[in-house]
Amino acid sequence: MPDHHDKKVLVAMSGGVDSSVALLLLQRQGYAVAGATMKLWNYSDVGGERASGGGCCNLNGINDARAVCAALDVPHYVFDFSGRFLETVIDNFVSEYRAGRTPNPCILCNAILKWEAFLEQAVKIGCNAIATGHYARIGFDDGRNRYLLRRGVDPTRDQAYALWGISQAALAKTILPLGEIPKTETRRLAAEAGLKTARVAESMEICFVADDDYERFIRHYCPAPIPGGDIIDRTGRKVGRHKGIPFYTIGQRKGLGISHPTPLYVTAIDARNNRIVVGDNEDLDRREMTISNVNWVSMPPAEKPFSCRVQIRYQHQAAPAAIEPLENGRLRIVFTESQRAITPGQSAVLFDDDLLLAGGRID
Repeated sequence: MPDHHDKKVLVAMSGGVDSSVALLLLQRQGYAVAGATMKLWNYSDVGGERASGGGCCNLNGINDARAVCAALDVPHYVFDFSGRFLETVIDNFVSEYRAGRTPNPCILCNAILKWEAFLEQAVKIGCNAIATGHYARIGFDDGRNRYLLRRGVDPTRDQAYALWGISQAALAKTILPLGEIPKTETRRLAAEAGLKTARVAESMEICFVADDDYERFIRHYCPAPIPGGDIIDRTGRKVGRHKGIPFYTIGQRKGLGISHPTPLYVTAIDARNNRIVVGDNEDLDRREMTISNVNWVSMPPAEKPFSCRVQIRYQHQAAPAAIEPLENGRLRIVFTESQRAITPGQSAVLFDDDLLLAGGRID
């Protein structure tokens, strides 16, 4: 693994404890460091309650990051990426929901803004490496001449799943100081150092939807009215009406407005015909899917079938599957056992033990 100690490192700081400790550790290890926070959103949020202090890179976060940098006597910068965030992350978020898919905006934001755009700004201010507070590990394989991305050692905090979109060029300039420690140690280090962020609560919601009201947000940003349509069962029989394709996701049970003797779940979204398909719980089980927009991380693009484990959402336990390369860079994935609620638009990430091989968007 190349030695970054002769480099100036810019730490991406959200105002949370993780990025604060990443900065602290690098400083203690002798790196020349600075911190920077990305302004991604206006945080008043459209028509809803104003975002609290929990969102990623919000105004409180900027102030907290600045305070940590001041306490450690290092420079702090603020990069305004709000225009690019709107054009990439927000526009994609709305268009994916309109197409009947359920996006993961954090993964796109990581690749395009928190790595690509952040690296561009880092170079402009004289830095030649970046660091973040993600719980994952980067290594280098001399035999493959390739950077490797692995899960963090703390299984309860691992964030490798969200980093599959990062390029080899970006990995080459990235340090992840927290990959080898548990979250409890991060909190302890922050408290021991007297950092303001030691007790900052974690944010689990999507940062730009302050009150978790997705419908209100999408209606505001959608360029055209969103029509309702039919809800049908697997036989094609109409059983209800939906209020718009973007407001449903695979596996959803609540909010269907259907009276039925047994629970019904959204099993498919037919955006072309503006229909929602519902069925029983077992109708959510599937073994096969395809993925596109594949990024090969710790291995070169596969030309032959192979086997590995595949994770299809954040809290999903990666499951054994057979992988078959298809045309146009897509992959067919066949699980050994059926998986519940495979959701188009979400990410499928391929692992060999803790090694992240590749990732892509579920079709």
